[in-house]
Amino acid sequence: MPTEHELFSAVDALLEHVAQDDLPPRAERRRLREAAGLSQAQIAQALDTRREAVGNWERENGNIEPRPPKRAAYARLLEGLAARFPAESPETPSAQDSTVQEAIAGPPPSAAVDEQAVPAPAPTPVVTPARTHRTRPSSRRPGAERAAAKPPASASVSADPRFEYGPLAVVDVEEGQAFAYCIGGLVLDVPATSLPALVEWTLAEAKLGQPKLSGPGKDADPLIVLTEAACERYGLPTQLSDEERHSGRLPEGHKVVKHLTRAEWQLTKRGFGPWARIYRPALGSERQCVQLCIPSWGALDTRHWLDASYLPPADLARLLGTYATRVMTPRGSTAVTGLELMTALHPPTRASEPDASGKRHSEHNPGSLGKDPVDCAPCEAPDGHPLLAGLPRFHKRGPAEVLAEEAYDWARPLTDDECTKRHLVGIDVNMAFAAGANGTIVGLGAPTHVTNPVFDPKLPGAWLVDLSHVDLSRVKSGKEWVELDSDMLPSPFTPKGERPEGPAWYATPTVAYAVELGYDVAPTKAYLRWDNGRYLDGWYNRLRDAYIATMADLGVTGDLTPEDFLTAMDGYRNNDPQLAIVVSAIKATVKGGIGKLRERPRGEGWKPGQPWRALARPTWRPDIRAAVISKTRINMHRKMLKHAAFTGQYPVAVLSDCAVYAADGPSPLDFLPYREGKPLPGGFRLGVSPGMVKHEGTQSVLWGEGVREEHGPDLNLARFIKDGSIIQTDTGE
Repeated sequence: MPTEHELFSAVDALLEHVAQDDLPPRAERRRLREAAGLSQAQIAQALDTRREAVGNWERENGNIEPRPPKRAAYARLLEGLAARFPAESPETPSAQDSTVQEAIAGPPPSAAVDEQAVPAPAPTPVVTPARTHRTRPSSRRPGAERAAAKPPASASVSADPRFEYGPLAVVDVEEGQAFAYCIGGLVLDVPATSLPALVEWTLAEAKLGQPKLSGPGKDADPLIVLTEAACERYGLPTQLSDEERHSGRLPEGHKVVKHLTRAEWQLTKRGFGPWARIYRPALGSERQCVQLCIPSWGALDTRHWLDASYLPPADLARLLGTYATRVMTPRGSTAVTGLELMTALHPPTRASEPDASGKRHSEHNPGSLGKDPVDCAPCEAPDGHPLLAGLPRFHKRGPAEVLAEEAYDWARPLTDDECTKRHLVGIDVNMAFAAGANGTIVGLGAPTHVTNPVFDPKLPGAWLVDLSHVDLSRVKSGKEWVELDSDMLPSPFTPKGERPEGPAWYATPTVAYAVELGYDVAPTKAYLRWDNGRYLDGWYNRLRDAYIATMADLGVTGDLTPEDFLTAMDGYRNNDPQLAIVVSAIKATVKGGIGKLRERPRGEGWKPGQPWRALARPTWRPDIRAAVISKTRINMHRKMLKHAAFTGQYPVAVLSDCAVYAADGPSPLDFLPYREGKPLPGGFRLGVSPGMVKHEGTQSVLWGEGVREEHGPDLNLARFIKDGSIIQTDTGE
């Protein structure tokens, strides 16, 4: 008799055979996954494949299909999801309903508009004086009279009935009537004529918000974006005065603030500014909070959101809705949102198991940073921190006193051989700091001071160690020792690329790299964090998926050849300028979120030695920032070293995640070693995923020599390689 295992194996073999032709259409595969609330990464993990592969199986114009045995498992999953989430058939409204809808909403929209409606089946309109929803054109600018642009496939209305119309709405006023533009082309009539009434309507009727991103977390509050016309309707200035812009808020005596107070609404400590939060104390587990975004007050920084503030309401709703769906509902600037995303994925507390009386209590959520701030180590403290109040005035701390893990800013003169080449080609690492965060073990609690510790590459912290003995002319690459020209490469241990001269403080990834290069290390002191974990992995995954999905919508996918990738990247922003803004915002969320971990004082009468507001946050963690930047810089050096060892080519300039090489041709393929389409293992690889590289820009060698002669030999060519414009700026932190 066959065993149970053998019988199941035979059945699985039959399923594999049947599954060759039974997969549903690609759009249906995506619908089923989204209806179940599953991510592509979750399905990829279950099927032991790459997330990009699942994306390729769902791509409407793709030709890549799963192969056995994964095909049978994928078919079984889709069959199970189809049974639980059948496609809804469209409901035909009665003649009386149609008449009422037409009387209120006007003529029915065109077929072209219908095709650009919400990807998921739209709810049947409820026709009441308080709320009517329609698909209608937007026309805040001349020439902008058109239907709402079709949203990306994954930026659909929430399946959660509480948030039926998505995470946010852009409120605009046309001909005296207020409308709320939601994602998917949906438009709601807004009856509210005052700001308190708008807040009430948002919470009671608008069905806006976003489900929590983590089990112990909280749902995202609805976001209302106010156009200039909406500001006028609700008694707000369309622009802040100079004094208000300097303070970042309306004065407390403003009539709208008083009106909110009379209606028993409260504002957070940051007051009524470009990103205002209006709330009442929660009743039990029910939150009563609405966030406002006012673009004309500078809420959408043009460095990151480009010209989003000037888009028509429907387009702005689509843009912000895509970002909210893929990243999270914005909570402020991209930097603030990047930090809030960390907390949303790892809430500080969770509900305990029931006690003897059946009651649950709030307890620490393992893997989070907790709800209370922790002190940093003295070497991790930035200048002016209260821990340094005892230092003499104007004292400048040296490497043995301060942890200085920063990104690269290094350049060298061109060699005679490089001057004979025609081009300087810049390559840039995609989402470099996100890639640096991935897999990095960081501390979750306070540091412990240790003397003469044994170095452990898996233990996060700050180490006082002398790395001046590490000689880049002979290092270990993998299992082999390689000979290099040490003058042509920056040191991996300092931001300026200079060789260390003695003991200095380093984060764990930097010291681990010295060991990887084949050298012993002997730390004399350390501040170590025994409570640790891969806190940023979920944050990385969320932002990576958002970036890759949006780039795929722009025509840049992970399955392209190097040549096709470079072609796709050339002008990809023109394929959909709004989604290109989303890409910019996602990248800013990464950098800003990491930067916020060591936020410096922002005015408010602060004096050196005094605490500032950010220190009260559990997410004020300069050690985590240092670890990520250290890992990012080391990743960059490892790629440059691999490239140099294999090709004999060295960078002439490095700025953070951009490296410039001299080449005979203008393309990265003119110096990157590809063999039969395959890149150098461990080196630079063209592609869209975080950690891979893209073409940053190309200039002539004559340009490089000319600008250095004019502006000085220390000019970093990587800073200007993109378009050749020499604009000296203070890059800040």
